[in-house]
Amino acid sequence: MRLLIQRVREASVTIDGELHSQIGQGLLVFVGVGMDDGEEDIEYLAGKLSRLRIFDDAEGVMNLDVRQIDGQVLVVSQFTLQAATRKGNRPSYIKAAPEAVSKPLYERFTRRVEELLGREVPTGVFGADMKVALVNDGPVTIWMDSKNKE
Repeated sequence: MRLLIQRVREASVTIDGELHSQIGQGLLVFVGVGMDDGEEDIEYLAGKLSRLRIFDDAEGVMNLDVRQIDGQVLVVSQFTLQAATRKGNRPSYIKAAPEAVSKPLYERFTRRVEELLGREVPTGVFGADMKVALVNDGPVTIWMDSKNKE
């Protein structure tokens, strides 16, 4: 499972011209589910995400997590995070899990983040053509891969 995490001032998801979800200060999280992902990947990444200290403290040091700043989290599915680009110029998505596998894992990941944060986590709509808007704060963008724990 792969996450692309962006520290944001605000973010929103619009579908068919209608605002679906939005947040203020917090984290916009894109989730890409791979063929071999499961509960262990969810636990690892949801835990890391909820404890990720990338918000400034009083001294301007990135030392606070999203809970400590009373921030929000918006989770959006994005299978293209599983792109393989080693060969040629057209990405391959062979490593992306099919919807029957990825949708339930995406939903369980979101629920686990809600449990860890103790609050509702807005989302996009799985498989929809979404327009995602954001104001990146910093910018701060973090990449995490449950199979490559760096």
